[in-house]
Amino acid sequence: MPPLPRSIRNRNEKYSKNVTKRGQVPIGKAADHEDEFPVSKPLIAFFMFVVIGSSLVQILNLFSKGAPPIGEDPMADAGQQGPMPGEE
Repeated sequence: MPPLPRSIRNRNEKYSKNVTKRGQVPIGKAADHEDEFPVSKPLIAFFMFVVIGSSLVQILNLFSKGAPPIGEDPMADAGQQGPMPGEE
């Protein structure tokens, strides 16, 4: 097996000391990061607004149309466009 390049050997020696220090290794760059969301808060608020707003609009449309009286077919007036061709 050929010898490892010097840079790889140096990194190996530097980090091999950390193997036996479980939980006591200095954090380094990870300490600089806070718990950040991958999506910004304004974008989450916008999506919440869209989802909740569209559901409220659907609910309002449902109640504004009202339910048909009992016994009446709700789809009865859907086909009232006139006779079909050849159906006179």
